[in-house]
Amino acid sequence: MTSTTAVRLTALRHVHRDVTALDGVDLDFRTGSFTAVMGPSGSGKSTLLQCAAGLDRPTSGSVEIDGIALQGLSERRLTLLRRDRIGFVFQAFNLVPSLTAAQNVALPLRLAGRRPSRTQIREALARVGLERRARHRPGELSGGQQQRVAIARALITRPAVLFGDEPTGALDTGTSREVLVMLRELVDREGQTIVMVTHDPVAAAYADRVVFLVDGRVGGELAAPSAERVAAQLAGLEAVPC
Repeated sequence: MTSTTAVRLTALRHVHRDVTALDGVDLDFRTGSFTAVMGPSGSGKSTLLQCAAGLDRPTSGSVEIDGIALQGLSERRLTLLRRDRIGFVFQAFNLVPSLTAAQNVALPLRLAGRRPSRTQIREALARVGLERRARHRPGELSGGQQQRVAIARALITRPAVLFGDEPTGALDTGTSREVLVMLRELVDREGQTIVMVTHDPVAAAYADRVVFLVDGRVGGELAAPSAERVAAQLAGLEAVPC
């Protein structure tokens, strides 16, 4: 893998109980790029993300993150790699209600036996525009702000790649736009690599590239996407008979 490739998937297959979720996927995600992954229901989007992030092991094929091959790593080494080089954000914010924003951001490192500095925490919150909300608890924050805290928590280790599984799926239109603008700025301003699964063509239009999955295979791509072009291509894929 070259230094310009943050994630490489090669001949990736995932079979579970005779269901083939991924069927020979080859994809590269360039460092400092924003990629949206889309496709009809059951196309393998979430499985792709989980295998790419080391949360699930593929049946065959390979995953490389930041030049490191995941296959063959022990569970301990894989856990360390996920902690240090991979960020993951879910649709649900998964914040601890009794902890402040700063404490939630620090939590993964504390659970790993590491003590993040105040500077690390402050910088992570600053990256998502919440440095002034460090002492607020989740109940005192809006949905968009809570998702920003979740993103800051994923970013505190300065990961090679940030994965998002429908990160704006639980937000209203206006709040979703705020989070997407922030993600776009992380890519443009800091060179963060982001791979995001979404069902929303408007969300996908914030990405540099959209990859479409169909029946566990790559079914096409769009560069410099617009919401209209994404929606049209997605509708065409969903209309194709199985």
